[in-house]
Amino acid sequence: MNTQPDKDGFVKLIQENKRIIFKICNSYCPKKEDRDDLAQEIVYQLWKSVDDFNPDFKFTTWMYRIALNVAISFYRKEKKSGNTISFKEHLMELEDNQDANIETESNFSLMHKFISQLKEIDKSIMILYLDDKSYKEIAEIIGLTETNVATRINRIKETLRNKFANHITNQYGTK
Repeated sequence: MNTQPDKDGFVKLIQENKRIIFKICNSYCPKKEDRDDLAQEIVYQLWKSVDDFNPDFKFTTWMYRIALNVAISFYRKEKKSGNTISFKEHLMELEDNQDANIETESNFSLMHKFISQLKEIDKSIMILYLDDKSYKEIAEIIGLTETNVATRINRIKETLRNKFANHITNQYGTK
């Protein structure tokens, strides 16, 4: 017997975790129309796959996995069509009148620019890492081992450090 998923329960779970969808859409799509299309596709794929959800695992882990897979597919499709997708995430608003906040905002923007240049899987790992997911959760979502996740995160951090150092050297002439 084919049972229809609980619509109200599904909508409630999506509402409670919509931040995940927004974060992923903002990370993979610079244009609002593309973000809207991607968000709709993510929700559709979640609905289609809800019967496959295993309640032994966290809903957010399953949701991240589906959403990132849809986003990566969307990214690949956009890349083939020649459109550029940049990593851009809503940042916490900072007060405009403080020099430290301006520098912090600039560093956030620069970090997101460097992250946008990463490979798709590394970009996904960094989204999850910046969302304070444990290595175990990242491994479950991405489908890698914890050791592989830890290794990749360390390499990504080193890559980002080098990019920041090169940027400072190019901008100011010193490290």
